[in-house]
Amino acid sequence: MKFKRIIPVVLAATAIQAGASTAPATAPSEDEVILHAWSWSFDTIAANMADIAAAGYAYVQTSPAQACYVGEGGGMALYSNPGDSVRGKWYYYYQPTDWTIGNYMLGSRDAFKAMCDSAYAHGVKVIVDVLPNHTAVDHTAVLPGLDNAVGGHDKLFHANGLTDITDYNDRMQCTTGKMGGLPDVNTENPDFQYYYLQYVNDLINLGARGFRYDTAKHIGLPSDPLDPRAERNNFWDVATGREAVKGLSLLMPDSLYIYGEVLQDRNVKEKEYAGYMDLVASSYGHALRSALNAGSYNAADLVDWHHPARPDQLVTWVESHDTYCNEHESAGMTDDQVRAGFVFLTARQHGRPLFFSRPAGSTRDNYWGNNRIGARGNDEFKHPEVVAANAFRRAMHGQVEHVFTSADGAVVQVARGEKGAALVNFSGKKQTVRIDTTLPDGDYTDAVHGASVKVRNGLLKATLAPNASYILYAE
Repeated sequence: MKFKRIIPVVLAATAIQAGASTAPATAPSEDEVILHAWSWSFDTIAANMADIAAAGYAYVQTSPAQACYVGEGGGMALYSNPGDSVRGKWYYYYQPTDWTIGNYMLGSRDAFKAMCDSAYAHGVKVIVDVLPNHTAVDHTAVLPGLDNAVGGHDKLFHANGLTDITDYNDRMQCTTGKMGGLPDVNTENPDFQYYYLQYVNDLINLGARGFRYDTAKHIGLPSDPLDPRAERNNFWDVATGREAVKGLSLLMPDSLYIYGEVLQDRNVKEKEYAGYMDLVASSYGHALRSALNAGSYNAADLVDWHHPARPDQLVTWVESHDTYCNEHESAGMTDDQVRAGFVFLTARQHGRPLFFSRPAGSTRDNYWGNNRIGARGNDEFKHPEVVAANAFRRAMHGQVEHVFTSADGAVVQVARGEKGAALVNFSGKKQTVRIDTTLPDGDYTDAVHGASVKVRNGLLKATLAPNASYILYAE
């Protein structure tokens, strides 16, 4: 059989308030991997912090921590259908009623602080999912403290904030209109910016060390059209610490990891957003899922990152909570497929991989599994292949990647200089391959399964189980 080599793409890569957490204030590194502890409560994350750290995650990402809409009588189901005995919806915590810490779904302010303290004790940093763009669908549920802080309820929203977006590629509509029924907050109101920044700084004081900005592409950039109720599109300058508002600045901006959910589409200003923060590689995730579903690396272009931002600015994933939950785009993929894709991403030189924790007990026939908000996800986040990939990424710091693939694309190798390599079987069938490599000649033992791999004259020979991954280190 003939094998082809993919040519590598190599690109260059304040004082805390009194009573603050002692969590480290270190600059982010591209070697760090994120666990998205989706819908885990703060107490659950804290209780599992030792496993999170042992699995090699530098960050754990929480679901939104702010006060939120209490739906369906406060039910705690991830998702309920009419007639279900337990009611609830996971997305209620994406419907803010105030920007204060703690909600009925994930836990109190004290529980958040205890989680951050546990993270610090285990050398893990906390990323919080934040969403300043909108309020609850029922905007009358907004709490009086928020209305008063921004100068009254009418000043909370953009001029078009209660008008549905009909064209998401129209930047005026996209950044000032109602998305999915969610009223659009006037993020350019200095009173709102000041109030929101107090929330963010409170999170930092309690130990948060990063933020994921939900629906970031719906918040205007300086070059975007100006809402009639705004004087400047300066939210991102305030939120990332470039500018103060009413004398208040973001705490320790150089030590935070901030990235935005800027989902790719037509007329999305990725380059301008990338001037403020890292961005999600949503198009790359789609390409990777296409390849995994086809069982062949060749089914999509996985060399190019499908993004105008630098690859070291990208958060990469096989799936996100949106691809899993909203249209179930990725929910039909097996855990083995997702794991194979994650190992591939994590073995690569650039990007910052994120592992989405699926619900405990979930199957391809029952996406919600045990169907409880607050519970820990399944065991995949600490599967031996995932743990080995996380360790491999740290060990290969600075080593240039070379991607090799079998002619049919079933097997992919990410070699990192002459120091190590990850082998991934994208297919659901056993594969025996001879493939080019940059590893020195020798006999290798895979760090995950103990499999034997031989390298002779620049060719690697191995047998791989379906959708399995193997990690090799040169001595």
